[in-house]
Amino acid sequence: MFNIGPQEMFILFLIIILLFGAKRIPEIGRSIGRGIQEFKKGMRDVESEINQPDKPEPPKPHALEEPKKPS
Repeated sequence: MFNIGPQEMFILFLIIILLFGAKRIPEIGRSIGRGIQEFKKGMRDVESEINQPDKPEPPKPHALEEPKKPS
């Protein structure tokens, strides 16, 4: 589908440097890496919730009500 060779990669790299500057590229890379980590962590959490057997909910304690006094 996309055949990106070394020349195209170099051109893309130059465009990225021109758009964002050399100082911001490490920040952008870090933030993308953190985003990917959070996404994978979320996926693992969802998978573990799906794969866990359903635990029955503990019975809810009933609140004691005061008996009504006849009027």
